[in-house]
Amino acid sequence: MTLSTSTTSFTDPAPAHGLDRAATALAARNFTVEILDDDAAARARVKELIPQNASVFTAASETLRLSGIDGDINTGGRYRAAVKPRVLAMDRATEADDIRRLIAVPDVVVGSVAALTETGSLVIASASGSQLPAYAGGAGRAIWIVGAQKVVPDLDAALRRLEEHTLPLESARAQEAYGQPSAVNQLLVLHAQPLTGQGIVLLLREAIGF
Repeated sequence: MTLSTSTTSFTDPAPAHGLDRAATALAARNFTVEILDDDAAARARVKELIPQNASVFTAASETLRLSGIDGDINTGGRYRAAVKPRVLAMDRATEADDIRRLIAVPDVVVGSVAALTETGSLVIASASGSQLPAYAGGAGRAIWIVGAQKVVPDLDAALRRLEEHTLPLESARAQEAYGQPSAVNQLLVLHAQPLTGQGIVLLLREAIGF
């Protein structure tokens, strides 16, 4: 059964009632959720949600890049314990275990999702799996910024969005950046949040990212 009249183009923002349904379902599943107007509001809110001395890991995300959140955290100088600059400076051959631990258990992880269902599930795909431990509970707090175009009626539509829309765009980006396409090697679906306040969704009324 279709839960919404939301567009299935995967690029247009979901209507207000679709965002409201998703927010209500997320709250019922113990996620903290806020509906914000745009990426500027999300950028400001993220600064409020992250303690200044926290260790913060930013997952690879066009949403974070386009909004300026990635730059705020990793190059802005506000967070002395930003994880990504530390990881990039480390030797992957000799310090692989330390890199893995830093990424898996930060105080805060910030990223986005491939899709959010109106029934309150977050769908996250990864080629490497590096961000998934933090998302799944390794981080003390996870913050996801989700553009309105990522809201879909149900899990079937979420998986279609991932395969038909997100993956081709991410593959093109990865090919340009790394010389090889991306792949859905690992998939994480979050249906509920066990700990109150650990998972925060900033749901935007505008489209941003893949």
